[in-house]
Amino acid sequence: VQLQASGGGLVQAGGSLRLSCVASGSSNSINVMSWYRQAPGNSRELVAGSTRGNITNYADSVKGRFTMSRDNAKNTAYLQMNSLKPEDTAVYYCKVRQLFSIVDYWGQGTQVTISS
Repeated sequence: VQLQASGGGLVQAGGSLRLSCVASGSSNSINVMSWYRQAPGNSRELVAGSTRGNITNYADSVKGRFTMSRDNAKNTAYLQMNSLKPEDTAVYYCKVRQLFSIVDYWGQGTQVTISS
């Protein structure tokens, strides 16, 4: 499974960005798709995760501001980020796990920078 994340950029605080993650390769059996982020000096943290049945969980820090969605037919996950804050600055990664598997596949990351 190969993952291509895109949509990062530089925006001012209060702005919005939409990230996309497209899975290709042996991607027809994807179950969980997740977004993580890692800020400089910090460990990677879960932002949002969604099962194939569209049960989605969010980190407390992004609830009410971020919305994750996915298009299973296109093996694509999205992360709509609104009301962005400087503390949202990080490299954002997508991760997927296939059905009946414990192997995680990671995308290359996309930089999100929020200026104050």
